[in-house]
Amino acid sequence: MRTAAVVIPAYNESATINDVVRRALAQLPLVIVVDDGSTDATAAALHGLPVVLLRNESNRGKAGSLRRGADEAVRRGADVIVTLDGDGQHRPEDIPLLLEAWRAAPPGIVIGSRLHARAAIPVARYCANRFANFWISWAAGKPIADTQSGFRVYPAGLFARARVRYGAAASFVFESEILIEAAHSGVEIVCVPINAIYSARARPSHFRPVVDIARIVRMVAWRLIARGLYLQGLVRSLRSR
Repeated sequence: MRTAAVVIPAYNESATINDVVRRALAQLPLVIVVDDGSTDATAAALHGLPVVLLRNESNRGKAGSLRRGADEAVRRGADVIVTLDGDGQHRPEDIPLLLEAWRAAPPGIVIGSRLHARAAIPVARYCANRFANFWISWAAGKPIADTQSGFRVYPAGLFARARVRYGAAASFVFESEILIEAAHSGVEIVCVPINAIYSARARPSHFRPVVDIARIVRMVAWRLIARGLYLQGLVRSLRSR
């Protein structure tokens, strides 16, 4: 019997984190929130909830927070990790859907994919995600429908063994790099359609389309160069998603 934990990185999510965590707790009993040096009342918003709260003294970025939360989940006996964002963009009620897909082919990665719902996604975000998909799928050598979704299921051990960066500069690069690393290690990657939620009242995204996509492309370029441009990966990535 496998044990699953939810890991939620949170930076200034006081407006939404309580609701997200309550709904996540309704799906799984072990929920770990990593407060990434928030300057608002994110931690206070969780008062009284049966959640594991880890607090970074300063902002480490999403990658470092995910790694810290994953390490804590493993320490508590979890061998399956569900990650989702604290801003309300992901529905915790979809956790069983992703876990069902994961159980069908463990120990792979399952991604909650949003890009099928094009009309619900801001145009700039949609175009940036499609651009990232092309490069990351090429480097991974397989088509991946949504490389930028943070709503995922991972085998817990992948965080420790993957050769990826977790520093503050890696931040959003991590979620792209770990897909490439996993694919090269023979880990299956499955995408499951989920609803795309972009509320007009939501806080601005921490993801910076120009800067973060540039960092992702730079990481991918180095990996492609290291593999002699990996043209067979490009061919494989262009197969029907």
